[in-house]
Amino acid sequence: MACWLAVTPGAAWAAVRLVGFERGPLVHLLAYTPYAAGLGVLPLIGALALRRWKAAAVAALSLAALGAVVLPRAVPGVAADAGGPRLRVLTANIKHGEADPAELVRLVREHRVDVLAVQELNDAFIAAFDKAGIGALLPHRIVDDPAIYVNGGLYSRFPLTGTGVHKDDSGFTQAYGTVKLDRGAPVTIESVHSCAPLRVADVPCWRAGLHAQQPATSDGPIRLLLGDFNATVDHAALRAVLATGYEDAAVNTGNGLVGTWRPIDHGVKLPPIAIDHILIDPRLSIREFAVWPLPGSDHSAVFAEVSLPPSV
Repeated sequence: MACWLAVTPGAAWAAVRLVGFERGPLVHLLAYTPYAAGLGVLPLIGALALRRWKAAAVAALSLAALGAVVLPRAVPGVAADAGGPRLRVLTANIKHGEADPAELVRLVREHRVDVLAVQELNDAFIAAFDKAGIGALLPHRIVDDPAIYVNGGLYSRFPLTGTGVHKDDSGFTQAYGTVKLDRGAPVTIESVHSCAPLRVADVPCWRAGLHAQQPATSDGPIRLLLGDFNATVDHAALRAVLATGYEDAAVNTGNGLVGTWRPIDHGVKLPPIAIDHILIDPRLSIREFAVWPLPGSDHSAVFAEVSLPPSV
């Protein structure tokens, strides 16, 4: 009996992940699927040691299922080139303006960032950001109403055209704009911040926010979504966004298991999970990817260098 009690949770987890059954607290648990996959070897070893062959078979199948969806994230793809210029982008959730503005400016300067997406801006941070010198590096911007922390903004080295703010029913807002590099096709960039499923009651809002993300297209505007999606690739709601044609830059480069957010629950630090993403249009390709600490924030900054297609 004890052996089956040890094996059953892994089997149930694998079933929920494969089916995409995201209901209530299961949304929170699924974010930790990579950790569940790693721990899945323990009941298998126990069942084999006790010679409980049926339980061992179930444990092995569960481990194989979870491993099949988790391990490919650690395998780098082939670095391609779309044939045009390269764009260096960075996204940062600054935790209600608590991140260090000077450190974010340093990251932009040292890594030659062209476009920065910021989430959870406020007036105080915007003023401190300007004082730290962001305007000299990225002079073009679109920032939504900083009176609400769920807003987003874009800062750009290049002029932003076609700017606007995408707002869903949850009240979360996402600034967007289009950049055009010399000899490159125009790219529409959006600073994503989806509703967070902090409580079970927030799950419908969370699902609706992800459903409202702009889909990738094969012949429409070239899109780049970057920001805090409040979801990992183990969530079916985010996989549905990817299924429209996007690639996750972290997964593409073998960095899909790198956590970007360090949650704290009732004072207890939980393992980091990857909820900040850079999603690239199928006509783009990834050349570089990195995750960097951001002092003052519970999120890390996520960077990618993107190869753009040439202008027609």
